[in-house]
Amino acid sequence: MFDLDRWNEIFETIRKNKLRTFLTGLSVASGIFILVVLLGIGEGMRNGIAREFEQDASNLIFVWPGVTSKEYKGLNPGRRIQMKNEDYNQLLLLFGDRIDKTAGTFQNWGMVLTYGKENGSYDVRGSFPAYQELENISLTSGRFIDLNDLKNSEKTMVIGHRVKLDLFKDEDPIGKMVQVSGVNFKVVGVYTDPGGEREESRVVIPITTAQKAFGGGTNVDRLYITLKPEDSFDASVAASTQFSKELDEFLKSRHTIAPDDNSAIHINNTLENAKRFFTLMDMIRLFFWGVGICTIIAGVVGVSNIMLIIVKERTREIGIRKALGAQPLSIIAMILHESIFVTAIAGFLGLIFSLALLEFVGPLIETQYIYNPTVNFTVAINTVVILVLAGAIAGFFPAWRAARIKPIIALRDE
Repeated sequence: MFDLDRWNEIFETIRKNKLRTFLTGLSVASGIFILVVLLGIGEGMRNGIAREFEQDASNLIFVWPGVTSKEYKGLNPGRRIQMKNEDYNQLLLLFGDRIDKTAGTFQNWGMVLTYGKENGSYDVRGSFPAYQELENISLTSGRFIDLNDLKNSEKTMVIGHRVKLDLFKDEDPIGKMVQVSGVNFKVVGVYTDPGGEREESRVVIPITTAQKAFGGGTNVDRLYITLKPEDSFDASVAASTQFSKELDEFLKSRHTIAPDDNSAIHINNTLENAKRFFTLMDMIRLFFWGVGICTIIAGVVGVSNIMLIIVKERTREIGIRKALGAQPLSIIAMILHESIFVTAIAGFLGLIFSLALLEFVGPLIETQYIYNPTVNFTVAINTVVILVLAGAIAGFFPAWRAARIKPIIALRDE
């Protein structure tokens, strides 16, 4: 029930103690502000990490060979390992039931591409049609290399957006002929990549063509693999980890490498990396929650202390009220109303300022590991509700103390 007299009393108390009320509200508002901003930064860090992993397929495993560091079965250390087409074929035979998509690449760095009077040096990768999905490539025009290109060793190429701008400017490159170190290739597609300009400064051609045209023989430089999806993220990580272990053993066996030689075969598992990063992000967010909650608790304690001071100042008034027949519950309600009012107003002001900051400043923050810092509005509102409840609890103890004051003692108070 709305009690105008009680609200007048609250506003009169606030008017008499403007600075005290302002500082109390500021401590509460700053608590909410800090908590919401920290949660927004935590979400921005999570978005930034997720964006980094979007550059490739989310469950990608890629493999590249290195140099042996240990003697094994009479073979000296220092051997450079070279994977072959047969490794790729045997991989499909042995693990085909678990593999979703896979591709091998034969890479040529710094090859000169020429179109008309324009030329430039770019990374040319021979690969399979599945490379498009494995590298999360999006076509802006034309098509990607296909099985027919692979089977017939066609001289076709898909160029990155940066290559298109360098060589063709505003001209449509589809169907045009480009020389790659003197060999003519037909442009069949243009792509973009979430990885940005570095990834878009590359050219993709059929691996069979790359091996024949550029002296690759049957060499394969890298393997890209994704596994069939599991029921949960943890199950996917477990399956991916087990597969990486078996793949390592398979390649070391084929190339006569010591089982404990970790420099000869390198396997990067993005799911394992993602789990480590997301686990770290969860710990950081938990830390942010802890800092924010501690700040809010400090504000609530301040509210409780102020309410104790108010009770002390109004002891004679409370004694007169009780002497005139005021019930303990009415005394408690009087103190609680002021406590909840100050806490709620300060909490919502802190929430509004923090959400405004994230709304207007957040989109301007775009570092490598922080992107689009936001906070779930429901979480923010629930935080304020919890704060108001905490304010009620903070005001209850001073109110309870006020309700227990005996009128005769209160009237003697100076």
